[in-house]
Amino acid sequence: MTSDTFDDERLELLFTCCHPALAIEAQVALTLRTLGGLSTAEVARAFLQPEATMAQRLVRAKRKIKAAGIPFRVPPPHLLPDRLVAVLAVIYLIFNEGYGGRAELAAEAIRLGRAVTELMPDEAEAAGLLALMLLQDARRAARLRDGELVLLDDQDHALWDREAIEQGRTALDRALALGGRGPYVLQAAIASLHSDEERDRAQIAALYAELARVTGSPVVELNRALAVAEAGRPAEGLELLDAIDLDGYHYLHAARAELLTRLGRRDEARSALARALEVVPAGPEERLLRRRLASLGEP
Repeated sequence: MTSDTFDDERLELLFTCCHPALAIEAQVALTLRTLGGLSTAEVARAFLQPEATMAQRLVRAKRKIKAAGIPFRVPPPHLLPDRLVAVLAVIYLIFNEGYGGRAELAAEAIRLGRAVTELMPDEAEAAGLLALMLLQDARRAARLRDGELVLLDDQDHALWDREAIEQGRTALDRALALGGRGPYVLQAAIASLHSDEERDRAQIAALYAELARVTGSPVVELNRALAVAEAGRPAEGLELLDAIDLDGYHYLHAARAELLTRLGRRDEARSALARALEVVPAGPEERLLRRRLASLGEP
């Protein structure tokens, strides 16, 4: 039974589990594991950590809850903003896992995103997250062709869900009207630009620079580097990539391979792709990397 504050039981549970007595990352990881439908391995992947490390973090979080006697009660309305950052992070990581192949998780994340915006209509980041998920999910049907991954530049735009794009842009407009300039709003603005027939690559690179400044995230810095390269500055993009310490993240090595190829450094590109293949999970992305490596020919 939901409280008077909540109309959605699943959302009520998310706000209840995201207790501020735990560190944000512990809140998010534990909630993903217990409520989000993700395995420990999937949670670890979301945090770019080994599965054993994540398993230990989850055990420590549970012990802290027990030792400190942390009460799991539905928070009153005035405390909801204190838990919003963790709740939005949980929803977005559920969406990301779903976007990678589990469609039911992506759909549930979008449903929860709508519920948050109804519960807290004046929160710009909630509207920004909903916009981001809608805009990304609008391209779902075009991401795979015969089971193989299709990159954005090669996607059939006729397969994009135009209604979802418009819904996403409406949510983005709402977030911007609320003065939003947080991480989800910035990512939604980037996703909106990616949904244009002719992309403003310089503006995308500028937004990624702002997002990197706001978040300090190495993953965002990686995307910024690619955006800089797409704006016509591949050498500068590669320099940015080489400053990122994410050796176990296959996207970093795949990105380096792409920029090295553009710069005519094919042997180094082969080495980068070989490293990417050592750490990428099996599936469409692995097969895409193998095709890219084969396209470079023999050394």
